[in-house]
Amino acid sequence: MQVAYRAINLFDAHLARHALEDAQIPAFVFGEQLLGAGGELPLFGVLRVCVPDSALPLALEALRAAELLPSGLPEAAADPISGDAPDPGLLPV
Repeated sequence: MQVAYRAINLFDAHLARHALEDAQIPAFVFGEQLLGAGGELPLFGVLRVCVPDSALPLALEALRAAELLPSGLPEAAADPISGDAPDPGLLPV
């Protein structure tokens, strides 16, 4: 799975998901369940709309057509959901 869209809020996430599904691209919203864990604090960066790896180019086109992504935006950076990312080591608190 690849991240096609990072949403600011739940409405944006589902708007992107529906735009992708209208274009016949399977889309999934990840992080929706985490919103309640923050309580009164806003959580940023937890909502991601993901598509299968092979559908990422079509998904970006569909999101641009729906005016959810700016047309000058470069291709989405590799942001796989899988645990293939290297271990960053110790991070500051």
